[in-house]
Amino acid sequence: MTKVYLDHSAAAPLLPEVREAMMPYLGMDFGNPLSLHDWGDAPRDALEEARVQVAALIGAANPEEVIFTASGTESNNFAIKGLALAQQNKGKHIVISAIEHFSVMNSAKFMEKLGYEVSEVPVDKNGLVDPENVGKAIRPDTVLVSIMHANGEVGTIQPLAEISKITKEKKVVLHTDAVATCGAIPVSVKELGVDALSLAGNPFYGPKGSAALWVRRGVRILPLMDGGIQEGGRRAGTEDIAAIIGMGKAAQIAARDLVERGQKLTQIRDQLINGLPAKIPHVVVTGDLVKRLPGHASFCVEFIEGEAMLMMLNSQGVAVSSGSSCTSRALKASHVLLAMGYNHEIAQGSLLFTMGIQNKPEDIDHVLNVMPPIVERLREMSPVYSKFIKANKGGQ
Repeated sequence: MTKVYLDHSAAAPLLPEVREAMMPYLGMDFGNPLSLHDWGDAPRDALEEARVQVAALIGAANPEEVIFTASGTESNNFAIKGLALAQQNKGKHIVISAIEHFSVMNSAKFMEKLGYEVSEVPVDKNGLVDPENVGKAIRPDTVLVSIMHANGEVGTIQPLAEISKITKEKKVVLHTDAVATCGAIPVSVKELGVDALSLAGNPFYGPKGSAALWVRRGVRILPLMDGGIQEGGRRAGTEDIAAIIGMGKAAQIAARDLVERGQKLTQIRDQLINGLPAKIPHVVVTGDLVKRLPGHASFCVEFIEGEAMLMMLNSQGVAVSSGSSCTSRALKASHVLLAMGYNHEIAQGSLLFTMGIQNKPEDIDHVLNVMPPIVERLREMSPVYSKFIKANKGGQ
């Protein structure tokens, strides 16, 4: 059976070079970087080299601004809670978009329990935030704005540089969840104008459990982890040196290969975005077609549910998802699609294809061959589709 993996947003394979870079720190170089004896030297040097590599990927001039964490979710929690708490004397109002990852949305909800207010900025039908709406949402007591760089479910890239001009003018801290973009498209914290940025190593073929939060020098943030003095006293706990070294190596390779990867993934992305609606009627492409991540194709297939398609595609050797991997087992309509104006029925039929550097045009050809009969079979069993067909015949 032909096997095609198109779920890289959930998990991406570790690059061989990354695995090789990690191996010494799972063996001989096991020491703690805080140790003063010789066993701490190699891990400490490697830790700081990885910090330089990650900083270079996001265009950060000062590597010490990079704080290593254990996941993109932790980085987002750290940012929302730590940045807001550090400024509570100024105010208790936070602004986020309606399509943020749950690690941002739920962190904001947690802050409401501490007396903060949260305002959600709407998006248009393509999932784009209007910078003017961000400006309108900001109040004198606003201490934090968090707008994701790109949405992992629909691939839409936000106009962060325009948004940052507004937050700078109003002197409000701007954080962005850039987990979906770092290593996929050029990311420069200077050009984006943000004050804090979350990223994770796994999306660009680093190890799971590797991530970071970049915080611009001069921006106050309160630690969420109490304990030792690791990460400049900002994130206590013994560092996972092997994972951090892996993330650093993956960041170095991603920076080197960014253009080549982007060109290849955009080509096969467009092959699928153009091909699937042409093969199957009543298929809607979700997200912006131009301001979109390479290697990202998302759809809503009308009259059937995404989970049924996932299982049948899996039986044909094709791995995809139905939205965010963090909520794929919840069997609920995506809050992202609902915020974009899709109704529950259409949103339940969401499919997300995220391609990786090992994918080829032949993989997309396979999807385009196996998908039509799967959709046809599921629609034959769908009472919603049967009702639609009867209603259209009656109207003719």
